[in-house]
Order: sequence, then structure tokens, then C-alpha cells
Amino acid sequence: MEKSGIAALLVSTEPEVRYFTGFHTPFWQSPTRPWYVIIPSTGRPVAVIPGIGRAMMADTWVEDIRTWSAPNPDDDGVSLLAATLQEFVPPGEAVGVPMGHETHMRMPLNDWNALVAECDGQRFVDTTDIIRGLRMVKSDVEIAKTAHICGIVSDAFEALPNLLSVGMTEREAFQRFRIDILERGADDVPYLVGATGRDFVDVIKQPSDRVIEGGDLIMFDTGSMWDGYSSDFDRYFAFGHADEDAQRAYRTVWESTEAGLEMLRPGVTTTDLWQAMADVLTAGGSLGNDVGRLGHGLGIQLTEWPSNTATDNTVVEEGMVLTLEPGMTFAPGRMMLHEENVVVRADGVEMLSRRAAPALPIID
Repeated sequence: MEKSGIAALLVSTEPEVRYFTGFHTPFWQSPTRPWYVIIPSTGRPVAVIPGIGRAMMADTWVEDIRTWSAPNPDDDGVSLLAATLQEFVPPGEAVGVPMGHETHMRMPLNDWNALVAECDGQRFVDTTDIIRGLRMVKSDVEIAKTAHICGIVSDAFEALPNLLSVGMTEREAFQRFRIDILERGADDVPYLVGATGRDFVDVIKQPSDRVIEGGDLIMFDTGSMWDGYSSDFDRYFAFGHADEDAQRAYRTVWESTEAGLEMLRPGVTTTDLWQAMADVLTAGGSLGNDVGRLGHGLGIQLTEWPSNTATDNTVVEEGMVLTLEPGMTFAPGRMMLHEENVVVRADGVEMLSRRAAPALPIID
């Protein structure tokens, strides 16, 4: 912040507020109230929040907590926020706000316009790079939390053949898997998508009442949570048997992941990583990939910076937690994905998810 000439950061979204304060609550699911945290260039964060959150924020390391009675559509914290910013940011100096890719402001646009008007002596500048740089590299505590939830989900995936059978519906399969993850110790399973059938390309849908048949594939992709940190990986299974094309495609995406694991280390770029995996997919007969990337960052959120794409070019650093997620259309209307979670160490990678089987598993 000092190098960039920024007197204070202003954040308003759940991940950033939690990252800087430790304030962790599902109350964010209500869109009624905005929440703000100011990070001065020196000293502790300052919370400008609805009164309902005072007691919980007081349990964090934040000492300066300023509240208003919300909701108040006529002035939902705007004047209080403006006055607080003016206290910490002298006229002519800059307030940093994340404005770039994968960021947003969690406040009404009218309130943002009113804030800028009230703070006419301060400048608002983009600080996406500061936030991005902080959050991409994880602390040991963050890595341990991610490893813990990845272990829980790995156990659940390994036990999945004991839960599922031909004749149950997709909805029943989803329910059983979600319950099992929770019973193994996850705090929540907010993200669970997948598909069943011999042919599918829609791998982000919710379950239907379709009945599972012999010869079907099933794919589950879950982002489960423990103590505020997420896993994000998938697994494929076949019921009874799988055709040769599906088995070949599974092996291809598994080998593509291997290529990524072998070359991933500090100093390479996300584009290098993408290329290593993409080359294997192309050699394996890929018809394309509509997912848009072959993995991403992971942590507080299910998906974080960076993206493994042909043009991202982020330099990989020790302590980054990433997903490797090669995917391919291996025949018209047939998609195969594979995903693992890893942390980058000085000499390579450490698995956080337990490595998938090299051959497509069969549920008898």
C-alpha cells in the first residue's frame, strides 16, 4: 500500500472481509445489509457494519467497530462509511478498492455513487493486484485447513461405491453423497454438481429424477467446506461396465493431470501448466473443452485467482493452492473431466486431494 501510495483499502465482499478480519458467518446469504471493512496503511482494520454484527465482529481482532441500524435504505451506512474514510484518508490521497477481474462491490450502485460524491476529496483507485497477491499465496494455517477438507472428501469419494447402485435416482445419489461428506466432518457442502448417463456434457447441473442404469457414468464435483476453506475436485465412476471410449478418455485426463503434476513448481507460469496438460489432451484425441480453463486457485472460495489458461501467465509461487482440472470432449456429446487439489512447495507439489485411480473405477 505504501509503495502504491494508498492510504487505506476498502473491502465489502465476504471473502475479503473474512480474510482481513476473521469474521465468518452465513449471514452473508441475506442481501439486505451491506458490510464494510477499512484497512488503514497502519493499524488494525476498522469495521463499518450493521449493528446486528457488532457482537460477532468483536470476537475477531478488530477493535474499532462502527455500526448503524440497518436496514436503512435512506442511508444504509454510506454517511458513516464516508466519515470513517475521511478520518483515515487525507484529502488528495487514495482509497484502494478491488475493481478488476473476479472482484465486485457488494453494495448498491446508488450507494457507491453517493459514497464517491461524499468523499470528493479522496481518490478511489484499483487495488486488485494487492488483494490478489495476498490471497493467492496461502499461509501454513490456510493450507492445513484446505488439506483437512480435502482429506474428508477423499474419504467420501473412496467410500462412494458403497453408497450408490443402479436403480436409484440422481437426486438420491446426490443426497447420499452430501450426507456422507457432512457425517465425515465437513461443515457444509455448498457446491455439488454432476451428471449421470452414457453421454453428457452438462457437468454443472443440479440432479434430476433420472434413474441410474447399468453402463452409466457418474461424475460428482464438490466444493465442501471446513472452517471456512474449500475443497474442489471431482471423480468419475461407471456402473457395471464402461465402454472403451470412456475408459480411454478417463486415462487421457488422468495422464494430463500427471503432466501438470510433474512440471508444476515455483517459477513456471499458469500458461506453462496449461500447455503441459493441453498437449496430452490433444494427443489423446480431444475435440475441445468448453470449460475455459484447466484449473484455478482454491482457498476461502471455491475458485480463486489464478486461472490455468493459455494466456493467464501468472508466475507460480511457493504456497499457492491450485486445482489441476483437465477436461475434454472425447466424442460428440461426451465430456470427461478430472480434478485434483495441490499446494505448491519449493521442490514441486504436495497432493491435498488423494490421487484418483489411474483407471476408471467400476461400481458393481
